[in-house]
Amino acid sequence: MSLRQLTLADASFIVTLLNDKSFIKNIADKNVRTEADAHNYLKQGPLASYDSFGFGLNIVSLNEGGTPIGMCGLLKRDELPYPDLGYALLPEFCGKGYAFEAANALLRYELPKYNLNTVLAIVSPTNLSSNKLLMKLGFSQIESTVLYGMKNNQYQYFQDGRTSDSCK
Repeated sequence: MSLRQLTLADASFIVTLLNDKSFIKNIADKNVRTEADAHNYLKQGPLASYDSFGFGLNIVSLNEGGTPIGMCGLLKRDELPYPDLGYALLPEFCGKGYAFEAANALLRYELPKYNLNTVLAIVSPTNLSSNKLLMKLGFSQIESTVLYGMKNNQYQYFQDGRTSDSCK
């Protein structure tokens, strides 16, 4: 598995990923239906994030053949005080350890690179596999929050190994 920044050349894959039933159910319907929509999504989302913060969503690909299987990265949302971890894989690649591998690599390499110690994660309470994955990565659930009109579990990760309990 490898990670790299997204480019406009990834538009076709983005259309496929963002229209997957599980992406729409667990994340949101981004209304990306065409490659032109995907270009706008990429320009206004990941590419703008790279320009503003240096980080953003990355494409996750298989080492053999470079087949794209999902995305994983750090997002900086105005609604949250710290960047948050986001990830999504095509269903046929879920449950095989790729999300853990991608997220773990991202936390190990990108947090020090951008001098980040605290990262959040937002996930639907019904997305049991993502809630479990965040705990496996070392995140601690800190609260429930409403974001974009939906109730979510909010998790926190500290690069230096603290837990949310040790900060109180």
